[in-house]
Amino acid sequence: MLTVAEARTKILAAATPAVANMQVPLQQAHGRILAADVLAPIQVPPCDNSAMDGYAVRVADLLAGPLPVAGAIYAGAAPGELLVGTAQRIFTGAPLPAGADAVVIQEDVQRNGDTIALLDGAKVVAGDNIRRAGEDIRVGEQVLVAGRRLQAADIGLLASLGIAAVAVRSPLRVGLLCTGDELLEPGDPPQPGRIYNSNRYLLVAMLGSLGCEVVDAGIVGDDLAATCTALQQLAQGVDVLVSTGGVSVGDADVVKQAVESLGGLDVWKIAVKPGKPLAFGHVCGKPFFGLPGNPVSAFVTLLLFVQPFLQRAQGGDVRDPVCVPVKAGFAWPKAGKREEYLRVTLQREGEALVAIRLPNQGSGVLSSVARADALLRVPVGTTFVLGDVVECLLLP
Repeated sequence: MLTVAEARTKILAAATPAVANMQVPLQQAHGRILAADVLAPIQVPPCDNSAMDGYAVRVADLLAGPLPVAGAIYAGAAPGELLVGTAQRIFTGAPLPAGADAVVIQEDVQRNGDTIALLDGAKVVAGDNIRRAGEDIRVGEQVLVAGRRLQAADIGLLASLGIAAVAVRSPLRVGLLCTGDELLEPGDPPQPGRIYNSNRYLLVAMLGSLGCEVVDAGIVGDDLAATCTALQQLAQGVDVLVSTGGVSVGDADVVKQAVESLGGLDVWKIAVKPGKPLAFGHVCGKPFFGLPGNPVSAFVTLLLFVQPFLQRAQGGDVRDPVCVPVKAGFAWPKAGKREEYLRVTLQREGEALVAIRLPNQGSGVLSSVARADALLRVPVGTTFVLGDVVECLLLP
């Protein structure tokens, strides 16, 4: 069996950007993969402006004695020059008038009618409370790098530069096929021996959160010919195929056979728990992932192996879940032969975060994923005792 690191390396080596670029308006760009570097067409701020409500002054004039207030400047105004021996009322964000070298905050002056004077003990020096033109962003500066998944702050940044549309990667089309004679759809009446298809909804949500366009092919039974047909048809209209179930070694596990007849397997069986029977290969020339049927195994293997592949295939950066060191709130006395991922909650005790193991770690216990804050990674051959520092992958 391949280790987790070996399998990830092999899988990622097969991921090449398979999608084109497209222009979208900013309102549609959130969560998309940036296709080209963004250079600033303007400087931000565009001009010197006030960081506070107060008065624009020449410091030497104000230190010399009271000053008459010659008007007011509001955000969006186009002020002229500050006359020598005068002050101008100014508000946060308003352009600084030519000749002013500081903004004195309103709390530091005494105003009598149309005259201001610096309060005893207050100080003002040149440059106070002024945002300089270009101090945030300079013209031509690279502000965003291709491959970044655009977040809300990025959208705001682009808008601040006057950019109305941006080049992004077209969504990756991912075909999803669920397998198993035992599956029912939510809304169907319960039947003896059958279970509801949680994987379909879990994986559609996870793939969608990665910016993929999911082509849902529904359910196919445990029949080799039907599985081959379903995979062939699905491969024609997608960039990547993902199936769930049927990749283990049981008599009804026909997905492995179907994939080998339509393409080939490059990875099968990984030293990971849960998720050992993950399969990776190709079907009709398209990359293929065969996820285990147990929902926790499907969740973990998509997070560890499918997510980084899809990120790279979309032309994006590979961004694994944030890994943090925490204290173990339980002992792990038995070293395992597979890298294990335990569902835990995180609790703060003083200055430390403590990982508390959820009681049922079965690969079919999806409720533990819904309750978990993180996955605690236990490397092969590792034990730990209460209070040891362990590694946790934070869940979204």
